[in-house]
Amino acid sequence: MTLIDLEDGQHQLGGLLIGKGTPITIAAIEGLGQPTLRTGDVDPAGEDGTWLGVDYYAGRSLKLDAAIKVPGDPTAVWDRLAELQDEADTPAVRGAGGTTMNLRLKFPGRAARTVRGRLRKLEPDVTRYRHGWVPLDVEFQASDYLYYADEPETTSIPLGLLSTGGLTFPLEFPFVIAGDPAAVGRPGYLTVEGNAPTWPVLRIAGPCSNPSVTHVATGRTLTVQATIADGDWVEIDTRPGWRTVLRDNGGGAPLTPQSRIDAFQLTPGTNEIRWTATDNTLTSTLAVTWWPAYKAI
Repeated sequence: MTLIDLEDGQHQLGGLLIGKGTPITIAAIEGLGQPTLRTGDVDPAGEDGTWLGVDYYAGRSLKLDAAIKVPGDPTAVWDRLAELQDEADTPAVRGAGGTTMNLRLKFPGRAARTVRGRLRKLEPDVTRYRHGWVPLDVEFQASDYLYYADEPETTSIPLGLLSTGGLTFPLEFPFVIAGDPAAVGRPGYLTVEGNAPTWPVLRIAGPCSNPSVTHVATGRTLTVQATIADGDWVEIDTRPGWRTVLRDNGGGAPLTPQSRIDAFQLTPGTNEIRWTATDNTLTSTLAVTWWPAYKAI
């Protein structure tokens, strides 16, 4: 999807620009606050009160109060409605479980944020279409509750290189030793923006065998039980709705039973990633890609 440069009050559904200055106006958007909760609350027998259980957020559901507005042009009404339908009617969006399209939102005082999901309702009221005015009831169901940055961050980590930097002689005083490991460019340290944990995409390029990737702070490890030839790769996609381990040829690759793909997250701030593999050439690499995540617009 090509990112459109959005102004305040403009939004992007798939590849289609909607909102301010377009034939598809947006009067209001509902569902921007706290998403629906799935609670584990229980009313205890024989006593007052409620036992509060674990809370889980459902996927965010956004409702758009929209309309097609093309005064005096009934033909354009149907054309705009067809464009909206076409955005959701592709094999890439609805052709497999977990696949999504993007809804980008741009509000005053905030950068554009992306919600990943599918169009679940697009109902026009065509009573006044001859006048070029068709109200729309639109619902967009996201796969999770977070808002994501438009552009991903990515870094490449070579195998067997623990740190860079060091001291260069002769020394010139005064000199400062950085307390932040990310400040000296150590390749396993990532600085993650946003205010919510986010799920990365890990791509391991061969030649190597049985690569293992660890998030140091949490101890979570993903180990691929496979040999990756030179020029080939295996990609571990930990994002909700995806959660796949695929080779470059479209085939799968197994993880060890201890590998929790759903629990492998990057947290806001500095993260350390370490990885190991069997590779006598020390030429294999790990690429880590992530989208900064936000709890609110």
